Amino acid sequence: MKKIITDYKLLGGIFFAYLLIYVSFDSKQVFWYLYTASMLFLISITIVNEKIDDEANTKLNFLYGIVSGVALYVLFFVGDWLLAFMPTSLSKQIPKIYSHFSLEWIWHYLVLFFIIVPGEEIFWRGFIQKKLMRYMNVKLAIILSAALNASAFIFSGYTVLIIAAFISGLAWGCLYAWKRSMPLLIISHLTFNLLLMIFLPLV
Repeated sequence: MKKIITDYKLLGGIFFAYLLIYVSFDSKQVFWYLYTASMLFLISITIVNEKIDDEANTKLNFLYGIVSGVALYVLFFVGDWLLAFMPTSLSKQIPKIYSHFSLEWIWHYLVLFFIIVPGEEIFWRGFIQKKLMRYMNVKLAIILSAALNASAFIFSGYTVLIIAAFISGLAWGCLYAWKRSMPLLIISHLTFNLLLMIFLPLV
C-alpha cells in the first residue's frame, strides 16, 4: 500500500481521469466532445508511461474478443430482464441512459469505436490495472481497478451505469490478466458496444 501512495503517476492518472470524466458528464450538450478529448488525454498518459501489451495470437484475439463481447452482452440482457421484476427504479434508468448518450451523428460512432472504446481499455486496464498488479495479487488488482473505473461514473448520476461499469470492468480485467492483449480487450469492448448500442439495444 505504501508503494501505491508514492506512485504519483498512478495517483495522478486516477485524479485526471476523475476530473475529466466529471467535466464530461457536467453538460449533456457537449458530452461527446469532452469525453472524446478526455479519452485522448488518458490514452496519452498511458502511452507515455506504459507499454501497450499484445501477447496473444492475432486470430485468437479476434475469436476471444467476439465471444467474450457477446457473452457480456448476454449477461447484461439477462440482468436487464431481471431488473424488470425487482422493486427498484434501476430499470427506469436504462431508457434515460440511452437517451442521454444517444448516437446522433456519424462522428459519434467514429469517436466511440476509434477513440472512446480503445481509450477506456488502454487507460483502465492497460494503465491502472497494470500498475495495480505490480503492488498486489491479480484478483485484488482486477477488483480494485474495476471499482475505480465504475466509481468514476458516479458523476453520470446513473446508479445502473456504475453497476454496469463495475461488472464489465471485472470481465475485461480478467481477460487482460489472462491474455495480456489490448487488441483482444478492444475487440471485446467493440463487440459488446455494437450489440448494446446499435444492433440489439435493451430498449
